[in-house]
Amino acid sequence: MSNLYDEAMRRALSLAQKGEGQTGRNPIVGAVILDAAGQMIAEGFHAGKEHAEVVAIKSIPLIPAGSTIIVTLEPCNHTGKTGPCTQAIIDAGISRVVFAANDPNPVAAGGATRLRDAGIEVLSGVLEEESRFANRAWLCVIEKKRPLFIWKIASSLDGKTAASDGSSKWITSKKSREYVSVLRRKSDAILVGTGTVLADNPSLVPHDELEAPNPLRVVMGEREIPNDSQVFDSRAESLQIQSRDFVALIDGLLNKGIKQVLVEAGSELGTAMMAAGLIDEIMLFQAPTLLGSGINFIGDLGITSLDNRLDLEILECKQIGPDLFTHLKVGN
Repeated sequence: MSNLYDEAMRRALSLAQKGEGQTGRNPIVGAVILDAAGQMIAEGFHAGKEHAEVVAIKSIPLIPAGSTIIVTLEPCNHTGKTGPCTQAIIDAGISRVVFAANDPNPVAAGGATRLRDAGIEVLSGVLEEESRFANRAWLCVIEKKRPLFIWKIASSLDGKTAASDGSSKWITSKKSREYVSVLRRKSDAILVGTGTVLADNPSLVPHDELEAPNPLRVVMGEREIPNDSQVFDSRAESLQIQSRDFVALIDGLLNKGIKQVLVEAGSELGTAMMAAGLIDEIMLFQAPTLLGSGINFIGDLGITSLDNRLDLEILECKQIGPDLFTHLKVGN
């Protein structure tokens, strides 16, 4: 059955990712229901309202006897905005629950025990590593008490984000910019420094036609920025942190329920966050072009020897249009 459960869990994980940027403070979760013969008969994901398990259960008129529900996270066992998923599973007459990762949130944990007490067979740990990676932003808030920060960089092949005269639009291709729009949609917030606002006057909204709320726009820095800057228009909520204090930044983000931040800052803020150990991942878009001189995407990290270098882990590398895209993990 392991191959069957792996296949179903991969489908559940792909469903979960459809909820990125829509679940607020909650994790992304996908669920698939199999009948007694192992055929997929229902599915669902959390998109900010009902939980994935409930969506899947409600998607068909009747759950047949002997069914199994495959879930990317241990079903919750508490009443919040919705009732406990454990009770929905019990009421549906599901015989077996297979989930990937335990819920580390003490408020919602205990689902597996509740299900077993109700006579339901429970199997955990199926594709657990993949599930934890999918929910790494939510886990970061629980484990590190701060959002996950992903630094998006667009540069030339030699690491320049702008030429010596300051011109930077556009170093990378339209295809890469379209991909960035997708990344924005999957994020809870977009962060820039005041320098980026003053230089580029960005809107920081996804360039798509989806009707979902746009991510929070966050501007950090002590410099004054014009009130008519695009980051203050009506297309999304905005938050200004008039400080260089990262504690104030993190507190402001947590108060807004932010789990994942796409950092679209320049060298100064990005380097400061890297030096402070706040950058968790880098998404680097490199155009196949050379500038030779100009503005480097990162500044001085105080590294003077190869023995002290900062090594990164490549999570993904692919070509987007003419550009090279590399997704990197920073640290452990």
